[in-house]
Amino acid sequence: MTVATSATAQEAPLRLHAAGSLRAPLTEAVTAFRASGGPEVAATFGPSGLLAGRISGGEAPDVFASANMAHPLAVARPRGLPVVMFARNRLCALARPGVEATTETLLDRMLDPNIRLGTSTPRADPSGDYAWAAFARADAIRPGARAALEAKALQLVGGPASPEPPVGVTAYGWLMREGRADLFLSYCTDAAVAAAEVPGARVVPLPDALAVRADYGLVALGERPAAARLGLFLLSPEGQAILARHGFDALTLPKEPIP
Repeated sequence: MTVATSATAQEAPLRLHAAGSLRAPLTEAVTAFRASGGPEVAATFGPSGLLAGRISGGEAPDVFASANMAHPLAVARPRGLPVVMFARNRLCALARPGVEATTETLLDRMLDPNIRLGTSTPRADPSGDYAWAAFARADAIRPGARAALEAKALQLVGGPASPEPPVGVTAYGWLMREGRADLFLSYCTDAAVAAAEVPGARVVPLPDALAVRADYGLVALGERPAAARLGLFLLSPEGQAILARHGFDALTLPKEPIP
């Protein structure tokens, strides 16, 4: 590995590209990383698929944190670099105020022609891919459900032309307040934040038969030692505790005290 040794390289902010669903926990983690002696971090958040495309197109972040494993693997393999899973998330439904839905009735409500079902954009954003995976699982419960759900799904976020929400609010909360969807499939972490923004909105867990797990992957792309150090910090007990506080499934925290 070639290590950049110039003063300019050592002093420049570490460049981080990360999934939009990681904005809150990684903003907190970067602050803690800096407090531990790490360098400044310039973070760019967005749909992981779009970020991966930008990296393949020539952008050169030092660290890429994705909401799936496929996108970091796609940019890491040509470089011979390893990808590590550092967190997990789950898919939930965000229900608009007044929409009656429970875990048990969720599939019926999703298929209801009077219910507008919002998702993110497949291929551009893993959240959309996970929604499509849930649709495929629905087909095993009710033949024809996959085609019906794919046909009615409104791809409202995560695409290259998706509208930006006002500053200070989440896209899911904003679109829900705007009445653009009655149910929205999103990460459980994002759904919880959006529900707090929209009085009366609720987070509805998917039934086990539809449940989809989201594996988050991390790759250090830059040659600076600080890139690997940031990755290790996110895998450390302190970094994992930050992710857990924001609703993610931390992978390296002990499940019970060691005697």
